[in-house]
Amino acid sequence: MQPVHATAVARSGPRGWQGVLLRGPSGAGKSDLALRLIHGGWRLVADDYTHVWASDRTLYACAPQCIAGHIEARGVGIVSAGSLPLTRIVLLVDCLKVQPERLPEAAFDRLAGIRLPCLALDIRPASAPVTVGLALDRL
Repeated sequence: MQPVHATAVARSGPRGWQGVLLRGPSGAGKSDLALRLIHGGWRLVADDYTHVWASDRTLYACAPQCIAGHIEARGVGIVSAGSLPLTRIVLLVDCLKVQPERLPEAAFDRLAGIRLPCLALDIRPASAPVTVGLALDRL
């Protein structure tokens, strides 16, 4: 398992639990977006640091034991959140604080040798959680 500086969240749907890895530097808004997704019914997998590994051409993620089930709510502190012990990751989201292209070409990135779709997203608008869900629905 390799640790990555990212937050992982997951949503249950017709294809089971599907996870999204929110990437970006410290202060990019990963935890803020995760909190908004959790408020919308998603589950936390890991906040800020996530262990990832590949198995059978699939990327999986879990939280380091010391932070499992907890997320930082900026200005409040570390809080508990309903969490999953692990999930398969099907989408990478690069958290930006600038507007990405309106109609970008499909983008992909590799993590632990697994090729995944990648979404560049301005996480500041209220619509950001909806956009993540729509991107997941299109997979």
